[in-house]
Amino acid sequence: MQGLKQVRLEAKLTQEQLAKKSGISRVTIAMLESGKQTVAKSSTIIKLADALQVEPQVILQLKS
Repeated sequence: MQGLKQVRLEAKLTQEQLAKKSGISRVTIAMLESGKQTVAKSSTIIKLADALQVEPQVILQLKS
């Protein structure tokens, strides 16, 4: 999820705010952003993309 942090910051959201908006835990978001977790379910990616109002590909393609 190389682009997750970049998109989240552009949306001016904290990890906690994104967690509440997406239903994905803040810990999972932090692990994805840091690279400690490199694989996510497609449903997780879709929830994060919906919360950030971007296409899932944006989260997967951008570099943080």
